[in-house]
Amino acid sequence: MSDLKNLAETLVNLTVKDVNELAAILKDEYGIEPAAAAVVVAAGGAGEAAEEKTEFDVILKSAGASKLAVVKLVKDLTGAGLKEAKDIVDGAPAPLKQGVSKDEAEALKKQLEEAGAEVELK
Repeated sequence: MSDLKNLAETLVNLTVKDVNELAAILKDEYGIEPAAAAVVVAAGGAGEAAEEKTEFDVILKSAGASKLAVVKLVKDLTGAGLKEAKDIVDGAPAPLKQGVSKDEAEALKKQLEEAGAEVELK
């Protein structure tokens, strides 16, 4: 039982970078999809509240009234194809970029909001 407690404590104290590496290992070596690691990210975020956040996720909440403009912008910003960009916009809320700097995240948010989208930074 103490081993499980130690494992739980280790997981809760992982940084975002560590969680991303863990997700890659789980997927590549064990065939476990990274979506399962989202629980770890949510739990890990609580331990980092005292530290200043340096990596942000840009989340598209909705396309707003100008869906076509937002799809084109998402295509340009992510480097995705037109169909993939449309799928991202249609699947909102959806992450556009993860683990980006504060300045880059705010620049992306500004561009998307100017195009009519609703964006959230996490």
